[in-house]
Amino acid sequence: ALVQHGAILLRGFDIGGVDGFDAVVRSLSGAPLEYTERSSPRSTIKGQVYTSTDYPPSEEIFLHNENSYQQAWPLKLYFHCLQPPATQGATPLADIRQVLRMIDPAVVEEFRARKWMVVRNFNGMFGVSWQQVFGTDDRAAVERYCADHGISCEWRPGGSLRTRAVRDAIHRHPVTGTEVWFNHATFFHVSTLTPEVRDGLLDLFDPQDLPSNTYFGDGGEIPADVMDHLRACYRAAWVRFDWQFDDVLVVDNMTAAHAREPYTGARTIAVAMAEPYPA
Repeated sequence: ALVQHGAILLRGFDIGGVDGFDAVVRSLSGAPLEYTERSSPRSTIKGQVYTSTDYPPSEEIFLHNENSYQQAWPLKLYFHCLQPPATQGATPLADIRQVLRMIDPAVVEEFRARKWMVVRNFNGMFGVSWQQVFGTDDRAAVERYCADHGISCEWRPGGSLRTRAVRDAIHRHPVTGTEVWFNHATFFHVSTLTPEVRDGLLDLFDPQDLPSNTYFGDGGEIPADVMDHLRACYRAAWVRFDWQFDDVLVVDNMTAAHAREPYTGARTIAVAMAEPYPA
């Protein structure tokens, strides 16, 4: 059912808190994974169970597939509702098979040929630091990690770091063989940010120095109308539900993208990742 539908909501079970949630993950997928090569701030709840992204409640987090900017990623994601929000705060989903079908074939073929590139700048002024992302303050260890994971890295003046990674935009699901639109090209693009955040960042940084931005894999700019089209395709596939206490959502990361609505009130969603791919 998970392969067919992309996500399953388990509701009405006494999960037993974080320890029970960890046991659910281990029962269905084995040991949860460590969150490596981070792109967003998270807090560790216990072991390899984390908070969902620690962004301000007023901010939307756009649809994306976990770690699709990396060389390897989790096949399964687990979300557990410890505290539902007062309003909104859903974890919307989108079937990335459907997203791929809706994208203009000419756009698909251009991304298939040129791939996509993420450029990240770690400058200590905004976002997560390179020490947090790579789990070390040893520059040589960072260089080794990048060399082993298809990332080019460049140390910049003042101790900042710039990385580039070129990845495929379209992948095949390892079980079904179906092609899926699996990438962070839209999520990381500066135009996907809210106008206030985008304009604030562009006041602080030159485009090449932004904390993150995306391009075609050869470094070419992705046209604004293409980015608008991609966002529209994601939103057309958007589905949602309201969290209830003790819900567990299981997501096939290569079938469904996920997002976060803005919310009011307290909201605590625990997250775990499992089943690394490629293994």
